[in-house]
Amino acid sequence: MKLYKYNNRCNISGLNIRKYREAAKMSQEQLASSLQLLGLDLTQKAVSRTETGSRVVPDFELQFFARALNVSIADLLGAE
Repeated sequence: MKLYKYNNRCNISGLNIRKYREAAKMSQEQLASSLQLLGLDLTQKAVSRTETGSRVVPDFELQFFARALNVSIADLLGAE
């Protein structure tokens, strides 16, 4: 499968995930733990790769990130 990049990133939500994680004063490990408690089995390394844009984020994962960070999916996508 060919992966297309936008601005040299595999996702557009990673920078916002980092922004909201840092605003919540959470570490990547704490976010990974919160995601696991919600039912999404991601590690700290996967969170890091998401934030740096080197990992594709499936759409269903956005609901887990949004719940863990207490924001909307639109916030994670940078939608107006």
